[in-house]
Amino acid sequence: MICAIYKSNRKAETYLYINKRDDFSDVPQALLDTFGQPQFVMVVPLSKIKQLAQADLDKVKQALKDQGFYLQLPPPQEDLLKTHKAWLEEKQNNS
Repeated sequence: MICAIYKSNRKAETYLYINKRDDFSDVPQALLDTFGQPQFVMVVPLSKIKQLAQADLDKVKQALKDQGFYLQLPPPQEDLLKTHKAWLEEKQNNS
């Protein structure tokens, strides 16, 4: 199984995996409108790799098989303020 990967020009760290390069026929138009102009990144032979950097390989393969595309969203950003407040609270409790 081979897929083409595109990055979004509107959403940072957002990638779209499709079965065939430049064939977006299975991708809903609303998703493409939000995604923006897809920028080609690479073609990946999914059958020859053991894992992907930021996506679950089995989920990607299943989504490509079932719906013809897989959307990889960025990991959630850490809430630094919440982390800092928790650290301060812990520090006060240990004092």
